[in-house]
This record gives sequence, C-alpha cells and structure tokens, in this order.
Amino acid sequence: MTTTGIRLHAPAAGWSIAADVVVVGSGVAGLTAALRCEAAGLRTVVVTKARLDDGSTRWAQGGIAAALGEGDTPEQHLDDTLVAGAGLCDEDAVRLLVTEGPGAVRRLIETGARFDESSEGDLELTREGGHHRRRIAHAGGDATGAEISRALVEAVRARGVRTVENALVLDLLTDADGRTAGVTLHVMGEGQHDGVGAVHAPAVVLATGGMGQVFSATTNPSVSTGDGVALALRAGAEVSDLEFVQFHPTVLFLGPDAEGQQPLVSEAVRGEGAHLIDADGVRFMVGQHELAELAPRDIVAKGILRRMLEQDAEHMYLDGRHFGAQMWEHRFPTILAACRAHGIDPVTEPIPVAPAAHYASGGVRTDSHGRTTVPGLYACGEVACTGVHGANRLASNSLLEGLVYAERIADDIVANGLPARVPQPVPHPEIPEHPLQTPEARFAIQRIMTGGAGVLRSAGSLAKAADQLQRLHTDAREALAEHGKTAEAGVDTWEATNLLCVARVLVAAALLREETRGCHWREDRPERDDAAWRRHIVVTLNPDRTLAVHTTDTTHFPTTLPPQAPQEQ
Repeated sequence: MTTTGIRLHAPAAGWSIAADVVVVGSGVAGLTAALRCEAAGLRTVVVTKARLDDGSTRWAQGGIAAALGEGDTPEQHLDDTLVAGAGLCDEDAVRLLVTEGPGAVRRLIETGARFDESSEGDLELTREGGHHRRRIAHAGGDATGAEISRALVEAVRARGVRTVENALVLDLLTDADGRTAGVTLHVMGEGQHDGVGAVHAPAVVLATGGMGQVFSATTNPSVSTGDGVALALRAGAEVSDLEFVQFHPTVLFLGPDAEGQQPLVSEAVRGEGAHLIDADGVRFMVGQHELAELAPRDIVAKGILRRMLEQDAEHMYLDGRHFGAQMWEHRFPTILAACRAHGIDPVTEPIPVAPAAHYASGGVRTDSHGRTTVPGLYACGEVACTGVHGANRLASNSLLEGLVYAERIADDIVANGLPARVPQPVPHPEIPEHPLQTPEARFAIQRIMTGGAGVLRSAGSLAKAADQLQRLHTDAREALAEHGKTAEAGVDTWEATNLLCVARVLVAAALLREETRGCHWREDRPERDDAAWRRHIVVTLNPDRTLAVHTTDTTHFPTTLPPQAPQEQ
C-alpha cells in the first residue's frame, strides 16, 4: 500500500497526543465507537470539529429505524431498504444492518437515550417514506438526534473519554508502509491545545459526517464540508458512490436565494398523515406511487420537482392543518417553532417546501467491519460507504447504520489487536503538496454544484461543472508552481480545498453514470440501466492530483484489506 503523498499545506505540528485509537467526529457513529473502544481498555481520543454535542446527529428529527414493533421483522426492514436503494445495495451489508439493528438500539437505550413511549410503556413507533411498517423510534416528538447526542455525550463525559473540541482534522499520518499512524489537526481557539498538532495512533476512525455544504442550500450544518472524504482520498483510500446525494423532499422554502443550512421538515410529518399539495390544493403524489407521499425520498423529490417545472413554481406545499394545534405542539414542536420563526404557522396554513441537499449515500468505501483500503483507517456513519444505502438511503436508516457499524469497528479493533510496534509517521514534505483554495472559492463551488450537479443533472450541466471546478483546481496549482504562492493556511481555506476535492469526485462519478437511478437523476438519461450500471463507481486520487475512476463488476464491493495481524516484537 502506497499513499498519494498529498497533504494540505499547513504548519508543522506543534504538539502531540499518544493514543491507541483516535475517533474523528462526535455524532452517533463517532461517540458509539469511542465508548466501545474505551470500554475495552483502549486509550481513545475523540476529535471533533465543533463542540462535542454539535455534530450532525443532533439535527436528525425523524428517528431511528429498526424492527422493534410487533409483527415487524428484520427481513421486512431489509426488503424496504433494498427497494429504496434502487438495485445498488450490498445485500449482505443490509442484512447485517437490519439483523444487528434492534440490539444496537436497545444498547443505545441502556446508554441513556430516552425514546418516546406509549401509555403502555412500549416504544412509540411511526412510519416514514419507503417503510411498510411503523418502525421509526423517536424522541421528544421530532428531536431524536438531539436526545441521542445528549445521551452519548453524557456517557463520554461520565467515562472520562479524552476529547479535543473545535478541531479540524487535516490529514492522515502514515508510516513508511502506508499504515495509519494518526492524524494532524488544527485546534481553533484557546484551550489545552491550540494551533496545528497531531494525535499519534495506529487506528483512526473517521466519523466526520457529510458534505452537504458543497451545495448552496442544504440541511447540513456549516461544518459539513467533506473533510473526512477528502482526507481519505489524499491518504490513498477508495471512495464510492459519491454521485448519490439525497435531496430531502421537504425542506422549508425560504426563498430562491436562500443559502446555507435550511430548516428540515421531517419525513415523519408525512408519516403521520400530512399531504403534499400544489398551490391549487391538489395532492400530486397520489397515483405516482403506491405509497403516495410516503414513497422513497428520490421518488418524492422528483415528484415535487416535476410539479414545480410543470407549474413554473418555486416550491410546493406540505399540508398538516388537519393535525390540529395539540398534535403539532406535542409531536413536532421543533418543526413548529422553526416554521413560526419564519412567519409560517403549520396549524393554520400549508408549509412551503422544496428539495435541498441532505445526505451523502456514498463515501469512503468500507467492508463489513468498517475497514477502508488503508490499513488501520476505519470509517462509519455518513462519511462511509458500506453498501447499505445503495442509490438512495431509506429514511431513518442513517442513525442505525452509524450505531451498527461503529460497534463493528470497535469490535474489530479489539479482536484483531493493535500492532506491537507503534507505526512511525513519515515526515511531512517540506514543500506544500496541495495548493489551498481561497475562502471565496467555497461560494463559487456551491454555485457551480447547485447549478450543474443538483437534483436535475445532464451531460451538459455536469460537463460545465467539471470544467469550472477544474479551472479552480488548475488556477491554484499554477499559482503555486509559477509563483510559489498558495492561499494562507487556515480553517476557511482548508474547508474550501476539501469541498473542491469532493465536488470534483462527485461530478466525475455523476458524469460517468449515464442513467437515472435512485437520487441520481439524469435528464438526458431518464431510464435505469441495470445491464450497464448496476455496479458501483470507485474513485481514488492519483499522486499528480488527477482522479482515477473505475466501476465494480457487481453490486458487491470487492474486499478491502484483510485484518492486520499483530506484529512480532
């Protein structure tokens, strides 16, 4: 295994921490992995970009899906997941998810998470799009993510897990053989550590969340800039299925020029019986799918977009007026407050909604134990591509995937042990290998991606986006090569550089996949083509910073790397 040798331009590390495992991210996946590793006696450090309780998990409204209800089975959950994934799920990965999922949720409850219960004391389960059963456990009505985050953060603090907050991870450290040796990171603000440093560890778990900020409007927080995927690419790891970005159908419409994080209107609102209507009050999803408004997300998003195009409208409406004030206040207090904050009262008027970037179904390619193609590097949660989601994630499977695969990663690290000899990182090159983008490039990338690689794509729009992104990339390289200049190292420039990296990969994959499947909608290739495209697209970064793109032979991923046996003393 050889790495690319590419690293972000950054100052040398001025401090270091030694650990057995470093977990990057503090959402459900990261904290679950950290707690399990710590419980096994491993020296574990959690690095998080914001505060410990400020990850993407806390924004999750709907809930967590698992076969926990009477009459429901993992097999039924598997069937719904495979249908949503549009023929591209790895069935073995899905079977692991749905089989181990109920136990993982129960362990989460044992950790301290409190889910909503019926008057009889049973879990109160609801339905969301693509599910044929009520299997979504929720908390605080529509504040499930916040409750899960609260429980896990309290457990991490109670057990004394070492944490480094407000820290942007930069690059993977590797030894001469390409094996993981830790990470470099930059701590923002004052604290025990400040500036660029390193955590030296033979096992690194990426749980950095998504990359929604690559688009102008997204449900993702501002920290979701694809840092984990970009780091993995620079380290030589394989990334897969990045073209499958799920656009949530019902995001509160705040105007055509709205940018940044947008308020989500959970799928659970439709699960409880709200209807999608146009300006004339017509339920346009009826007849388009057997589940109407509860069809899988890609189908609902396309239905909304089609109606918008037909009527030259900027948005559609979600009508839950028949719920009444009491149900809105009890079941959806967070959504009710967000709508009212923007001058809309769902109790008396329909909610204007439109699709916005929400979730990356693809990411760093892993096997069933979360192992990537770089020895010692693991990935779980939204940053990973386990094969579970295929071409379109089933609603509320994301929190479950984070739980299940985080547990599997921790178990793999414990079972296979750590190398007897601590890997020694190869020094950073003296000359910066990777030019940085200016802070302003972030907005240019978002406009390019929204215009060319959004919900509706075509060969023309994608080719234009690829050219524009390449120009940003080339200009920065030429400035470095000819004048020895790059943008000043800092959080804004590192984030913009990471966004450009993941944007280039996403567009390359979307341009190559000449079909419409799941949440990848090609206007010029409107049909699904199983013969040519029922396979995954895998991308790596070459040492010269070009992209290497290939496809798998089947829907199953090839194996990553075998477990690393402990080295002899």
